[in-house]
Amino acid sequence: MKVNYLSKEGYDKLTAELRDLVTRGRKEIAKQINEARAHGDLSENAEYDAAKEAQGKMEARISELEKIIANSRVLDGKNIDNSKAYVLSTVTILNRKTQKEMKYTLVSKDEADFNKGKISVDSPIGKSLMGKAIGDVVNVKVPAGTLELEIRNIERL
Repeated sequence: MKVNYLSKEGYDKLTAELRDLVTRGRKEIAKQINEARAHGDLSENAEYDAAKEAQGKMEARISELEKIIANSRVLDGKNIDNSKAYVLSTVTILNRKTQKEMKYTLVSKDEADFNKGKISVDSPIGKSLMGKAIGDVVNVKVPAGTLELEIRNIERL
C-alpha cells in the first residue's frame, strides 16, 4: 500500500477522529440500537434500520482511518529541501492567463481542504507542482481547459 505523508497536525486530527469514533461514537450507536430494539418488532422498525445503517457507516470510517494511520508517516517540513515543491510545501503560483497569484500548501489527500488553501498532491495541480522549482512553468489540464502556472515561491510550514 502507498505511504501516506501527513503533517503532525493532520496526523493528530485523524487520530483524534478515530479515537472519538471508537469511544464515544460506538457507545452512542449501541445506545441508539438498544433504544430502537425496545420499540418492538425489528422487521418494521425504521429507527433500528437507521441505527444499524449508521453503525455500518461508522465502522467503515473507523476501518478507513485505521488503514490511513497505519500507512502514514509524519513529515517535518523543516527537514525538507526548499528548492523544490514537495509534500508540505507552500507554493505561490501565478496563473499566467488571469495574472492572478494563488498560494497552496501541498498535502496528502486526507488533509486536503481547498477552503484552507491545502490541495492534494494527487490533484492535477498538486501533481504538476511536485518536484518543480521557483521559476518553473507547468501546464495543468483541468475540466475548464489548460492552466499555465508559474511557480513564484516555495516555503515550508
